[in-house]
Amino acid sequence: MRIRAALPALAGAVALTGTFLSTPAEAAGGVVIHHVWFDSPGSDTRSNTSLNGEWVQIKNTGGSSVSLKGWVLKDVSNHRYVFKDIRIGAGKYLKVHTGKGSDTASNTYQGRAAYVWNNTSDTATLTRASGSKVDTCSWTTRDPSDKYC
Repeated sequence: MRIRAALPALAGAVALTGTFLSTPAEAAGGVVIHHVWFDSPGSDTRSNTSLNGEWVQIKNTGGSSVSLKGWVLKDVSNHRYVFKDIRIGAGKYLKVHTGKGSDTASNTYQGRAAYVWNNTSDTATLTRASGSKVDTCSWTTRDPSDKYC
């Protein structure tokens, strides 16, 4: 009798656990798009400083570092940035700048000479090397120059 009573509770716990673990961020070790600065400060001059004022910040909310090698960050127009051999530490942030620069543990650079993120509306999408979606962040003209996701 006790086994019959415990089975529905066990099935519910398994279903609940499966739901939590199947969310993209959890399955990816807690990597999420945290903040997007899509309208770089000042005039859009296409200078490297202006290009690097446009960035996407991702965060690893998990308890261990995650390799981003081969992961892709893209916009609606399919401007794609493929991550090099870089890791994001547990609880750490990584800014992906549009322009050129020297990669560090907290900043990486796409090396572009033109802007990626549209000021009026766009969506940043982060996918694993396998193509499975990890996270997205969208904005519209309601957002002045940046968006916390």
